[in-house]
Amino acid sequence: MATNIDWSRLTFSYTKTNTILSCSFKDGKWGEVESHTDDTIRISSFAGALHYSIECFEGLKAFRGKDGKIRIFRPDENAARLQRSAKFLGIEAPSTEMFIEMCIRAVKENIDFLPPYGTHASLYLRPTLIGVNPQLGVNSSKDCIFLMLCSPVGAYTGGNLEPINVVIARNYDRAAPNGCGCYKLGGNYAASLYSYNLAHKQGYKAVLYLDPAEKKYIDEFNSSNFFAIKGNTYITPESDSILPSITNKSLEAAARYLGMDVERRKIEVEELSGFEEAGECGTAVVITPVYQIDDKPFLESDEVTSYTFGSKTACGPKSLRLYNMITGIQYGETEDPFGWCVFVE
Repeated sequence: MATNIDWSRLTFSYTKTNTILSCSFKDGKWGEVESHTDDTIRISSFAGALHYSIECFEGLKAFRGKDGKIRIFRPDENAARLQRSAKFLGIEAPSTEMFIEMCIRAVKENIDFLPPYGTHASLYLRPTLIGVNPQLGVNSSKDCIFLMLCSPVGAYTGGNLEPINVVIARNYDRAAPNGCGCYKLGGNYAASLYSYNLAHKQGYKAVLYLDPAEKKYIDEFNSSNFFAIKGNTYITPESDSILPSITNKSLEAAARYLGMDVERRKIEVEELSGFEEAGECGTAVVITPVYQIDDKPFLESDEVTSYTFGSKTACGPKSLRLYNMITGIQYGETEDPFGWCVFVE
């Protein structure tokens, strides 16, 4: 294993690994998968990805389990979501088989960077699809490169299950009605940066956006989905402008398995006062509990309505139970009743 890494100090940040993988789509067909020790790529300065954001990506993780086995969590779902994003952009996507094969190969070639069991760290995979042919017109790219990148990571926010404070930024939007918010495109994240930077300067860890049409319903955070707990019910927003999170989908299944009710529906902001637990959910964090949500008519103003949930220092009991089930499956600590994991031999 890579002995120069202090696994306990890993954050959600870039670490160079042994290789990256690439495969080019040109003249209507995919080429051979290539392995590169250099993680830079050479593309035309006129590539569509650079000028028109013809780019989509995914995020998933590989885990070293308690039983010594290596698991990749739900890569078929990531392949399907990438294909959906690519269809929206009008570019070619890899097949599910090709996607999973490249995930497995990336893990094998970078096995030194797969953190040991017990560190609560993992190998993050970043499949990325970009349009690369030179173009001036605003058109879908004919030629693409599919990249399989990876990096060992710790927790996205610096520590799982540490409750955070977030802010609703009513005067900013992440997505437009009937737009591209429900696809995993780089441009969606760029659209959130200005308001996120303003919020970060005020001490908030994340921004929670409302539906862009009416500013009445909760949508999602800048980098992950929203969920809440009320009684024995797991509640998460229904919206055409949020990304369909695979982690959120997994938490819904886990909640049902554990005997909870699940509601995916429109959530009015005023309902926050009745929730017992709230949190972010996504690949990078699984769950980050939220202690306080500040609702500001203008992010730059001091006027605020605050909602709080549970403890300032601990994850809520039902969120914790869900978190433990998902991470237990990922690390081979508990039974996987859903058959979600792909094993790397």
